[in-house]
Amino acid sequence: MSDATNTLTPAPCSAPAQSEAGSPRVHTRDDVLHAHPDESLLETLERHGHRVEFQCRSGYCGACRTPLLAGTVHYPSVPLAFVSPGECLPCCCQPVGAIRLDIQKG
Repeated sequence: MSDATNTLTPAPCSAPAQSEAGSPRVHTRDDVLHAHPDESLLETLERHGHRVEFQCRSGYCGACRTPLLAGTVHYPSVPLAFVSPGECLPCCCQPVGAIRLDIQKG
């Protein structure tokens, strides 16, 4: 399978915006989260106390579909669920640099 990337904003010419520790930042309505290398966006959100509806953790069902307001995510494997511009599937994508999601804790 080929790599897939969902891009909402153009990629900057410089290196992606990352925290001082080098991990991508995930901005939500109420927090800034730091992703660990090789973890899915869903795992990052869960580790920080966010509850996201999901069924598969593989991009098959689309239950975790979340608005992606800014930034870019990478899909290591192409998801089977449809992904529109301006959204992402946290269960199977990883943030590239800083991203902004329309999601809050609870």
